[in-house]
Amino acid sequence: MSMVDQHGGTNSEWEIAKFDADAYLTRIGYSGDLRANVDTLFALHRAHADSIPFENLNVVLGHGISLDMDDLQDKLVRQRRGGYCFEHNLLFSALLERIGFRVRRLAARVQPARTHMLSIVEVGGREWLADVGFGATLLEPIPFDDGAISHQGGWTYGLARRGDGSWRLRSPDADGWMDLYLFTEEPQRHIDYVVYNHYTATHPNSPFVRGPRAVRVKPDVRYTLGGSTFISKFPDGSSEKQNLPEDEVIAMLRETFGIVLSPEDTSRLRELLATENRDEAGQI
Repeated sequence: MSMVDQHGGTNSEWEIAKFDADAYLTRIGYSGDLRANVDTLFALHRAHADSIPFENLNVVLGHGISLDMDDLQDKLVRQRRGGYCFEHNLLFSALLERIGFRVRRLAARVQPARTHMLSIVEVGGREWLADVGFGATLLEPIPFDDGAISHQGGWTYGLARRGDGSWRLRSPDADGWMDLYLFTEEPQRHIDYVVYNHYTATHPNSPFVRGPRAVRVKPDVRYTLGGSTFISKFPDGSSEKQNLPEDEVIAMLRETFGIVLSPEDTSRLRELLATENRDEAGQI
């Protein structure tokens, strides 16, 4: 019989027994302490954020996204690919539970729909918001406290509780604070993420079906590839933009994001990018 956690889920529901911690730790290049403490939480979060990119290529290439543990590990660990929030955070939360952290899996609304996963991690009598799967990726956990401010390299994030009891993750912009997403503390089940994932990967209104996208965040720069457009954004708000031909997009995915596609997928992506560029040229 599987062990039931305090929030109604089960360890078998999250397929923790199938999780290959050694392979995952090798993937993120981590060989440090594995005791369940704050330092370990921060070190693992940073290692994941630095190693596994955010990307939606399997959606636009027609492969779909599976949230089964075996498929997650095959894609993100063995194939050394990236993914989006559900893929990243399901793997990361499995690691945390495996080594003894207490994890609450939640869902967030990235306007207009509830299409994001995050986790609240308890350690040392305190809770932290951990999220390795947002496009504007957090490099480190944030204290799960109203009014918390976290400086991560040149980036700043804030957490605030709203009057209705929900929470908002924010970042500063020219006009003050900009909401990144809103969330409640309602616990989620694995099937909930399967439903959210279906919308994210298939609905015509989902931004993830409209074209290839990849994101990688460093302490001093955020790289974003949207279709053939490559943007480097800096913490001071400045940015640099390049429009790339198809072959340079493939090279950028490999060199900047660490994403190497199969020959078949490379050919398919090149075709998609060429079609996108022809369509845009026809609109000028």
